[in-house]
Amino acid sequence: MIEIGQLPNARAAQAFIDYLKGLNIQCHAVQHAQGVGLIISNPADELQARAELEQFANNPYDSKYLQASWDNGDTTAQFNYGPGAKGLLQQFLTGAGPLTLITFFACVAVFAGMNLGFADAIYTQLSFFGAVPQSDINQIWRLFTPSLMHFSAMHIIFNLLWWWYLGGKIETRLGVRPLLFLLVIAGTIPSVVQFYMTGPNFGGLSGVVYAVVGYTWLMGVRQPKCGIHLPQAYMGFMMVWLVLGFTDILGMPIANGAHIGGLLVGLAQAFFDSRKQSSNNE
Repeated sequence: MIEIGQLPNARAAQAFIDYLKGLNIQCHAVQHAQGVGLIISNPADELQARAELEQFANNPYDSKYLQASWDNGDTTAQFNYGPGAKGLLQQFLTGAGPLTLITFFACVAVFAGMNLGFADAIYTQLSFFGAVPQSDINQIWRLFTPSLMHFSAMHIIFNLLWWWYLGGKIETRLGVRPLLFLLVIAGTIPSVVQFYMTGPNFGGLSGVVYAVVGYTWLMGVRQPKCGIHLPQAYMGFMMVWLVLGFTDILGMPIANGAHIGGLLVGLAQAFFDSRKQSSNNE
């Protein structure tokens, strides 16, 4: 048995294994501390398998791999990594980087505090300029901290699921820099837009969520080899949700200005980063 390389996660490994199965190459996965190792059974297949792995790593979203999963995937089998299998908590922690997790738990802590009797004190300290009489123009953190406050369970669950899923992808595959930029810029500029649209009484990570949505989608379109991608159906859902925010159908106040501002920040940063990658590859 020979290990031909590694892939970053189980889904990618299973897709590649299904593809090799269609080529009559037997392969299985083993869990490593960083990523998933790919083991082939027949040494005679090594050169072909390594060449196929290089192609897969360069374009994992090629339709031939999706088709292979439909044709060769075993829907009754469990993907087993053996004794080192990750538990749900470990999958959650390793599916995102430190910045993603720190932001996630900061939002959870603020939400918990607001629901344990400290709502007024937290709102007084974290709300946007003008939301409380005590706010002062020198309290610069107020540009960003409204992003950490959520006012309902649905609000925080929706935002944090998207943040962990997409923010984690960006951080683990492209590094902390692009995610930090999106967090800081989309956590501040859209708040200013929202303030001028509706006033200072708002909160939530929605602007940042729309930034990572726009960034992931456009980077996947312009630089499919970068390792991040958002299916068109997911992008379509978020656009429908954006439009519904301007109606009364959802039955709750929506920070439409933050959503639009965040989306534009994410698209602009993806356009810049994808052009930079193209220049580096030339």
